[in-house]
Amino acid sequence: MHVHFGGAARVPNPRVLAALLAFAVALPATPAGAVPTDPVAPSDRATREPGNGPERNEVAATDPLLTAGAMARTQGHNQPTKTAGYPKQTKLRVYPEDPTDRAIKLGLVPYHGIAPALNDLQARSDRVSVEVAGQSTLGRDLYLVTVTAPEHVSETRRQDRWRQLIEDDPRAAARDRQLRDGYKTPVWFNGNIHGDEWEGTDGALRVITQLATATDTATRRLLERSRLYFTVTNNPDGRVAGTRVNGAGFDINRDHITSSQPESRAVRDVLIATQPVLMLDEHGYTGTTLIEPSTAPHGQNYDYDLYIRHAYPNALGMEAAIAALGHPETARANIPFRDDAPGDWDDWPPIFTPMYSMYHGAVGHTVEVPMQVNRGSYNSLPVEELRRRSGINTDVAAATIRAAIGYADSHRAALLADQIELFRRGWAGEAQRYIPDGYVPGFGPEDRYTTQFPRAYVIPAGDGQRSPAAAARLVDHLVAHDVRVRRAKAPFKLAGHWYPTGSYVVDMHQPKRGLANAVLEAGRDISALVPQMYDISGWSHGLLWGATVHTSRRESPRVPTTPVAVASPTGGVLAPYGRDLALTVDDGKDVQAVNALLDAGVALRRQDDGTIVVPASARRSASEVAERLGVRFTAARWPARGEALTKPVLAAAVAADELFVLRDLGFDVRPVSTAVLNAGYDLSDVDTLFVSSGLSYAGLNAAAKSQVDALLARGGVVTRGATGARFNADAGVLPARAVAGRSDANGVVSVTGGGGPVGTGALPHSFVYAPLWFTDLGAGVTADQRYAATPLVAGHWIADPDDGTGGPTDASGQAAVVSGVGPRGTAAVLFGTEPLFRAHPKGLFAQVGRAIFWTATHNPPVT
Repeated sequence: MHVHFGGAARVPNPRVLAALLAFAVALPATPAGAVPTDPVAPSDRATREPGNGPERNEVAATDPLLTAGAMARTQGHNQPTKTAGYPKQTKLRVYPEDPTDRAIKLGLVPYHGIAPALNDLQARSDRVSVEVAGQSTLGRDLYLVTVTAPEHVSETRRQDRWRQLIEDDPRAAARDRQLRDGYKTPVWFNGNIHGDEWEGTDGALRVITQLATATDTATRRLLERSRLYFTVTNNPDGRVAGTRVNGAGFDINRDHITSSQPESRAVRDVLIATQPVLMLDEHGYTGTTLIEPSTAPHGQNYDYDLYIRHAYPNALGMEAAIAALGHPETARANIPFRDDAPGDWDDWPPIFTPMYSMYHGAVGHTVEVPMQVNRGSYNSLPVEELRRRSGINTDVAAATIRAAIGYADSHRAALLADQIELFRRGWAGEAQRYIPDGYVPGFGPEDRYTTQFPRAYVIPAGDGQRSPAAAARLVDHLVAHDVRVRRAKAPFKLAGHWYPTGSYVVDMHQPKRGLANAVLEAGRDISALVPQMYDISGWSHGLLWGATVHTSRRESPRVPTTPVAVASPTGGVLAPYGRDLALTVDDGKDVQAVNALLDAGVALRRQDDGTIVVPASARRSASEVAERLGVRFTAARWPARGEALTKPVLAAAVAADELFVLRDLGFDVRPVSTAVLNAGYDLSDVDTLFVSSGLSYAGLNAAAKSQVDALLARGGVVTRGATGARFNADAGVLPARAVAGRSDANGVVSVTGGGGPVGTGALPHSFVYAPLWFTDLGAGVTADQRYAATPLVAGHWIADPDDGTGGPTDASGQAAVVSGVGPRGTAAVLFGTEPLFRAHPKGLFAQVGRAIFWTATHNPPVT
């Protein structure tokens, strides 16, 4: 059932649809066939993968099994044959045929077939340029295809100047008639970001081929006034393996605001470099083709009026285009803004490609092609039926791409003017516009989300900064995402605070203020505004990345500044020669430093407060680590006591994101699971067992349980989440009862510090998804952190509607993280929070490092 909220029915503009339909239907379509043998009923249709699905707690991560880079044979070296102007053509390296590529069964192009096809198109057409935008996690090339009319180098430089002018001086751009008439409309299409949603790649290749080889006047003129960009597969590792995630186990379409993965960083850089006015992200499979715009809540940092007046009619045009294909399965689209209830398919967090793109001036759409061919269907349906479905899906992907091109071309002046206006508002510091009911058909009060932008953010230098390394990381992240940051050339006072020379200023009078605010603000509690949310509802680099960040609501700094291209170095050894050195583990960089020194054979000691002591004889090693990682060593107290710290070996039954972070922190991690342990895995050299996913103590056979019991007698345990809590209870590690909050609750929370390995020196904020808290703490168990009286700062967390339990009121004041030594003699830390979630809350990584160092040293292995 479709639910409509607010205003009159959202209906298409017939004139717009007629114009777009004429352009979009010129496609070779798969012949309409019979109704599917197992049609997907609307009530049973697939939806977007749950943001934090059960597999994160049930399926333990494993090591990647192959490296694509080793499989490549070089034909050319990915070097462009032309360095300026268009075409910018590259002879792509060709990968050997891989008969296991999962696309083959569907009749779709395997990854190894993409480079030959693009090489051939470059040879046949001067409209096609291909560049390598980066490499995937496993080393496969990521292709950026540009389709446009040939350009002399002088024309390309002029287009570049205009693009920069649009962002840097939008007032001048708005007055520039030559720009208005001659700027090539940039449009970007991203395909196959989820590896087992294949057809966006094939639809893009179809359209690229058509545009490259067409001889008609309309296509020639289109390409003279447009640049069309295609990242044809954003996830080649997943495409080959038939997995949603990349080679590191990450959902790239959850990573854009964090950019922890090479695939998301590559498209970030493409987006910034091309500055599209419109973009599509091609996905699957929802039973009925789904085309955004989305339901409320809409990101509060958008200038939504500039978005929705294009997004909605463009969606209607794409709907008309797929209807014209003639397939019974494509007669109508689902447009969430028109058809769904608030919270069903929202555009709140900047983790998805289109939502992130909107902050860079693009009108962004997710498109979900209809017919499921992955997972269970891939394995159960006949090949003939799978190929029929994938043919329909390819038709849909190509039709939506062509319709979007048509919309961008016929509305180029308005799209360009609105991108210029977005950046002008940012520079001017103007308030967001009030959008009246009916602004587009159906826009109503439930769609109205706005904020008041602060005047500036300051990231202090000197003693006002909690972690210089974290501050530098945050500044570099902002700059990489095209947020303007400046460094103060003198001390200054702002909003009652004095800041030293070298402090960083993010003046919010800048073109991409929405993105700057989305990154740095605390966020908003939207629990009372919508009944449910699809994915995360709270995030904050300002609160969770470990740096001190101050907000100035009204005042801007009056101080000379200089633009920042890279943060200043922060590392150093601040102690007299001959003194032992101390390192406080306040950040993930500090954890990396400890592990790097241990790898170098330095004899370290861990003091009771968690401080790591480095002998004076290792000063040179410490200096090298300080310079590389940006950490600071100070003089150790005298005499330097503490437990000897050796490099911990972890056995980790954890989710893929946690495995990624643990290894990035420098730990020696051995992935395990119930099955791996039952198969006889040897735990004799393991110091700490980390349990959060895919390990059940009750499910272990006698031999595996004996191994785990022996580890618990000599080593330590760290757990996270429901799976970890169940392991703790079943194995009798710590006497503490875990209480589960609502399973979809998530966001930034306030916590109060305690002591112990986690609470000492911890941030006052944490992150939760399906939060836990611990009660009935037994002897020897202490609360390292507790939820504050009002826990939720930003996100969505409500009580269960059936029994009223599991809400933030129940968590108030309860233990969020506990530690202790249990009756088995096991040193253990239990997390009810999410310190490693998707590699995002970087300021929390040190908590896990301290927990591991403590559990590994409290009960050192028997030798």
